[in-house]
Formats: sequence, structure tokens, C-alpha cells
Amino acid sequence: MFRVIERCDLSFVTLLFMSIRYRKVLEAWKQAKPPPQTADEASRLVTEILKRNQKADVEGLLSFYGLPLPHTLVMPSTEAPVSLPEGILFEFQTLPVDPKAVADGDTITVYVSASEPVVASSVPKEVNLAAVQRSKAREKRNYPKADELHQKIIDSGYRVLNIQNEEVLARKFRIRLRGIDAPESQMPFGKEAQQGLLKIVQWKSLKVLVYGEDQYGRCVGDLYCNGTFVQEEMLKKGLAWHYLAYDKRMVLAKWEKEARKKRIGLWASSNPEKPWDWRKNNRRE
Repeated sequence: MFRVIERCDLSFVTLLFMSIRYRKVLEAWKQAKPPPQTADEASRLVTEILKRNQKADVEGLLSFYGLPLPHTLVMPSTEAPVSLPEGILFEFQTLPVDPKAVADGDTITVYVSASEPVVASSVPKEVNLAAVQRSKAREKRNYPKADELHQKIIDSGYRVLNIQNEEVLARKFRIRLRGIDAPESQMPFGKEAQQGLLKIVQWKSLKVLVYGEDQYGRCVGDLYCNGTFVQEEMLKKGLAWHYLAYDKRMVLAKWEKEARKKRIGLWASSNPEKPWDWRKNNRRE
């Protein structure tokens, strides 16, 4: 027991010994084999033992003692970890994409649940605490206070979303589709490119493979929607160029060439202006 105390958050151990109300947690701790040795394991134990208590009370207790909230916990896997392909920094699954989040034909904003491994370990304590306080404020119908707390969460790059009648804490990511360049919104066919991407991703959950970050702080990645490679769809429908300067994958050039031959999408024009040329010319102006 004392070896465990050395490894765990002292405030959590103090909670176990000093709270008469939750004496059963201490008993469960003693009987656990092996006993909790990390903050995540301790949080799972508390959540399981107190599952009949009010959700807000349990979350408030966990947040006060700096333990992860239930919806941010990553379930342990019995499978061996799968290594990512070369060049990929990390991957994640998004929540359903809001149509308003599709800025143009190659940029979207997505939200990722705090329970996703890439997010779970980095949620700031103050964001978790604000989420709990917001939940309590809404229960008391103190909506101005709840809105104030939600704005604090939003300012930190997170948001509480309602997914199938359940509130989910999520982190915002801006994604630049790797390897393609679509017409800018002000360019001819810009609106069509934006609408084309929208039709593919709206209200869908996406798998994102992130390769890096661009100068604007966006994640540069490959997107998959229900098994479909999004960039492939955009190129084959004539909604974007292969961005050869930043991506040498020849299969992207092949898909662009196919669309050119069929004269579909932007290729219906004999000589459409390239978006990188348009941006350069407009910067000069």
C-alpha cells in the first residue's frame, strides 16, 4: 500500500483516508489486485465505485483532486500497439464534421473527443474543471454562468459538443488536406470546390493521419471518410490540383490527369488559374 502511495497523487490518497463518505473507495483500493498505480487507474476506480452517485459530484471530486474525468480516459487495450507508417506523426478519429467548419476545398476544422489518445493526456486541468462547473451551472439553469464557462473552454481551443444527446469535451484542430490545392474561395470554381468537400465530409467522422504542421498552425494530413480517401475524391472529381511542390506522390498526379482527360470540374476550363499563382498575384496587389 505504501509503495502505491509513493507512485500516486498524494491528494488522491488523502481523499481516500479523510473522506468518510467515500470510505468504500478505500476498501476497494485495498482489495484491488494490482492496486491503482497511475492517475488514470485511480480515476477509473473512483468512477466505478461511485457510479451510483450524481455524475456532477463524481466529476467535481475527480477534478478537484486533479484526476482525469471519465470521458477523457483511454480504455486499456490488450492488443499490442500498432506502429504508425513512416512519416505519420499521429492519427485520430474526429467527431462528426459540422458543415460550417468546411472553409474551402482543402481546409476544414474538426473536433476530436478528449477521450482520443492524442488528446486525452494533454487536456489542461482548468479546462476539465470549467467543463464540470459548466455542467453544474446548467443543472441549476444558470445559463449565463454556463455560457461564460463554455467561452473559457472555447478560448482554450476546446468545446463541449452535444453528440447524440451526450455532452462531449473536444479539442479543435484545423486540417490542411495534404497533397492537394483547391481554388481559393474568391477564385473561379472556388465555391464548387468547397461544396464538393462539404458533400464528402459533412456530419461524418473522419480518420486523420497527420504528417506535420504548416506555417498557419494547421495539421497537414490525409483524410479518410468511411474508408474513402478524401484527397482522391477531390482530385478525381476535378475539384483540386495535385500540389506537387509539397507532395511527390505520383498517384495524386495520376488522379488529376484522369480528371483533366474527362474535362470535369475545374478542368472544363481550358486553362484554369492555379491557386498558388493566384495567391502570389494577389499578395503583390
